[in-house]
Amino acid sequence: MTELGEFLARKSINKAEVSRSTGISLSRLGELALNPSTKLQAKELYLIALAIDIEPGEVQNEVCKKEKLIRK
Repeated sequence: MTELGEFLARKSINKAEVSRSTGISLSRLGELALNPSTKLQAKELYLIALAIDIEPGEVQNEVCKKEKLIRK
């Protein structure tokens, strides 16, 4: 499961409702939630955040929380 998938599960988000309100297909949401190699587009993140009534930055922080800068 991806960070987005875990976030949606913790919040008990209904992916079918998100799909209907965002226009993101249910299969695409499933890929975003389950497949770590699937790339989340900024527009998708924004629409998902709007659909679940959460600030886009909060979703981004959750989805990207494991990302680190490469320091030289």
